[in-house]
This record gives sequence, structure tokens and C-alpha cells, in this order.
Amino acid sequence: MRGDFSVTVDLMFRDKKVVVVMPAYNAARTLRQTYDEVRQQGLVDAIILVDDRSRDDTVAVARGLEGVQVHVHEVNKGYGGNQKTCYRLALEAGADIVIMIHPDYQYTPKLIPAMVSIIGNGLHPCVLGSRILGGYALKGGMPLWKYVSNRWLTFMENLLLGAKLSEYHTGYRAFSREVLERLHLANNSDDFVFDNQMLAQILWHGFTIAEVSCPTKYFPEASSINLRRSIRYGFGCLWTGLVFRLGKIGVWHSKLFDPRDSVPQKAAGQLTTA
Repeated sequence: MRGDFSVTVDLMFRDKKVVVVMPAYNAARTLRQTYDEVRQQGLVDAIILVDDRSRDDTVAVARGLEGVQVHVHEVNKGYGGNQKTCYRLALEAGADIVIMIHPDYQYTPKLIPAMVSIIGNGLHPCVLGSRILGGYALKGGMPLWKYVSNRWLTFMENLLLGAKLSEYHTGYRAFSREVLERLHLANNSDDFVFDNQMLAQILWHGFTIAEVSCPTKYFPEASSINLRRSIRYGFGCLWTGLVFRLGKIGVWHSKLFDPRDSVPQKAAGQLTTA
């Protein structure tokens, strides 16, 4: 609760509960550093960590951190399955704004105030921390093959989804309560493509998406997927975009995209940088 934190929350967001969720897997070495920086921002009412059967001391470290609600999966449910639990618990905790950040310290929590401000002031209901804006990806150590793949996939997805985002593959995201309550996340994959399906659903519902330029770090402890899973993820992203486009023109309907939730494309995908 807010009383657990040493920094006073800005009154501008006093009526909006801000919850940070951390989908964790083998993050024992970087969790405390991420947690400390989250708390330093002074805007977070609660932190929820969901552990997906880590093989290291992630759970023990998390339980030693003040004010962190720790939930442990009995079996590994995958990256998408972990996020489903994160968002469910955040909504149950009464969150108005939910920030999802990986506890591997690849993304800086110092952007939390900007993300909260965009949603809390009613500008956009979804915010992404983009590694591409500002040229931080390669500077931060992103492998060249991942950068090229990111840019190509983003180009194709913008064509299929009718949006103008700088990237779809960041693990740093913020959502309003309304967004999370409207999406049918149970229908999404439990694997990494969950992230992409979620953004496509947000655009399908006509919500706008903002982006903030985000410095990032690549180092041995930072989570990453291997080449084989990256290829499978890439095809999953393209399939998601294709199903979205076919649904928009009424050719094919999917459980991911309910025709009753669709809105005119011009209402979606606006870009804001901060």
C-alpha cells in the first residue's frame, strides 16, 4: 500500500491506483535493482511479482522485498501465461493504471512517471517504452540480427494493423484499467506472441497507443529468447497481423478479434513520444 513507500505520491494521481506487475523467471540477480528503482519513482501503490517456476532464488529475493505481493505458479505457464496472471491480480487489487516491467533491469523504471502521466491525464490508455525511438536499441547492445528483425516485423505489422508504431516487441508497457477489462486475454497465447496479440487487440478495440523513448541494456542477466523461438515468434506476429486484417475486411473471424468490438481504423494507433 502507499504507506509502505517512503516517497510521497503526486496529488495529480491520488485517485488512480498505480500497480507495477513483474512477470518473473530466473530474475534473482536483477530483481532488487529493478525494485529499488521502481520505488524511487514515488508513484507506485503496489508491486505484484508473478514467478513462473524459476530455477533460481527469485521467489526468496522477492519475498524479502517490502510491499511486494508474490504469486508463484505451480507449473511453468509461459511468458504469456505469466502476464495473464499479472493483469488478473492487478485488477483484483483495484489498479487503475498497470505498468508491466521485466525484473531483469533491461528497461529503466525511471520512465514510470511519464507513462503514468500519459494514462492518468487521459491522453492515451496504453503506453509503450520504445527501444527504437531515440536510437537506443543498438546503443544499448541489441544484437544486429534482432534489430533488423524488429524493424522488418514492425514495418509489416504497421501495414497489416494500420498503425504507425516504432516497435511492437518491447517488454515495457502501461495500460489503463479500461483496456485490461475490455480485452479477452484468456484467448491469447501463453507464449511470447501474447505481447503482439495484446497490442493487436488494443488497436482492434480502437484504443490509441503512445510511445516513450526508452534506453535499454543488454547483458548476460537480461532475459532474451533464442533464435529458434525468435523465428517462431516472428511468424506468430505476422499471423496475428494477417488475421487482424482479414477480420477488418470481414473475410475471416478469429476468437482474438470479435467483430462486435471492432472500430474504424482511423480511431486507432496514434503515436505520441515523450
